[in-house]
Amino acid sequence: MREFSRPKVVVSRCLEFDHCRYNGDMIRSHVVAKLKEYVDFLPVCPEVEIGLGVPRNPVRIVLERSEHRLIQPSSGKDVTEDMKTFCTRFLDSIENVDGFILKFRSPSCGFKDVKVYPSADGKGVVGKTSGYFGGAVLERYSFLPVEDEGRLRNSRIKEHFLTKLFIFAAFREVKTEGSMKDLIDFHTENKLLLMAYSQAELRKLGEIAANREAKPFKELASGYEIHLYNALSSAPKYTSTINVLMHVLGYFSDKLSSREKTLFLDWVQKYREGKATLCPAINTIRSWIVRFENDYLMHQTFFEPYPEDLIELNPAESHLREDLWK
Repeated sequence: MREFSRPKVVVSRCLEFDHCRYNGDMIRSHVVAKLKEYVDFLPVCPEVEIGLGVPRNPVRIVLERSEHRLIQPSSGKDVTEDMKTFCTRFLDSIENVDGFILKFRSPSCGFKDVKVYPSADGKGVVGKTSGYFGGAVLERYSFLPVEDEGRLRNSRIKEHFLTKLFIFAAFREVKTEGSMKDLIDFHTENKLLLMAYSQAELRKLGEIAANREAKPFKELASGYEIHLYNALSSAPKYTSTINVLMHVLGYFSDKLSSREKTLFLDWVQKYREGKATLCPAINTIRSWIVRFENDYLMHQTFFEPYPEDLIELNPAESHLREDLWK
């Protein structure tokens, strides 16, 4: 079992923390509930923070003179400037945050697919956008894992989110408290994971970690951070993951029987065809790591990028090929 850094995550307060929805409800999120054991949450409700209260009449985003405004239809109150001021003040106040989990399609917290209405009391939808707080988060922290509780119900999106969250939290500790040795150890332990995400960025990160120009640690860590964010910006393609599996097979190929290799390759092929999850192939490799006492592979985050307790497979969708991030 790996030891994991505790990520710091801003979360919409209505998700598992408080009855602060406009109608006094609290939203249940299995993902948020499970993460409480592993994450330091910072709950926030922008609508309550600007004085709208609980319960309250809902607000909506309205298109007025080609500009989006945040309006409370029941009173006609325009709270746009209050919300913008809060977003700036709050985001200026937080430090060392590793990610965000926001309320799905909320006019304040939603980061995508938020409805835009033609008027405060009008019906119909004229477009979709980000909520005010969610949009401010994306503008300032687009490089961090930002998701909503609706999208996190999808296992592939959740896997990518959690991988980024725990890797970035670990790097934050290296950057703020570590040394050159810690950076090299971090890079070594994440090589296979980075290989799956981006071989081009892996090469750049390797050059930075080598530090041939003998740069100061802080300067080096800052450069490494930029390319780490770039490397994990998009989820890995399944073909890249297969390349890593085949790379790892090379560590054991001369020690395995033909039947063992055939069984492993069959699982890889089933994963390639979308007929099986990645788990059988990964678990086979993990058994070889233990059997042959390979310390290098034992510490690779590729095999456990986040706490195992957070893994929940949905066989119907965990190995789908389509792009779910649009």
